[in-house]
Amino acid sequence: MQHPQLLFLGSVSDIISGLFGLVFGLLYLAFLVGLFVGMWKVFVKAGKPGWACLIPIYNIIVLHEIVGREPIKILLFLIPLVNIYFAITLYVSLAKSFGKRETVEYMLSVFFWPFYLGLTNAQYVGPSEGPQATAGSNVVSSPTY
Repeated sequence: MQHPQLLFLGSVSDIISGLFGLVFGLLYLAFLVGLFVGMWKVFVKAGKPGWACLIPIYNIIVLHEIVGREPIKILLFLIPLVNIYFAITLYVSLAKSFGKRETVEYMLSVFFWPFYLGLTNAQYVGPSEGPQATAGSNVVSSPTY
């Protein structure tokens, strides 16, 4: 029989599990806040409304506008396995739009673009694809794919 005052506590493993869940839940929440703040700043740096990062699908359309792709190419994201390729090329083009030209910068942009481009001092230099891309600038006018 348990002591009456300790009945509400549960076992030690329950307490440890609860603390573990609380700590990682807070870390996950901090990650999500950083993700949305970084995305917001990327959009604002590119001259787009920050709130656009909060709306699913529309945020991908705005990313296509930032890099200079036609928004119709978002349909390629609906094809399984092809969407992985086009997501990677979108993030590499996004890095080019922010003047990033090294392989390491491309890798950081593919995996951590909101943090790398939004929360650092990266500056938007213009679209890297399409007719808006300037030929003589830091940006390559040919598409990534």
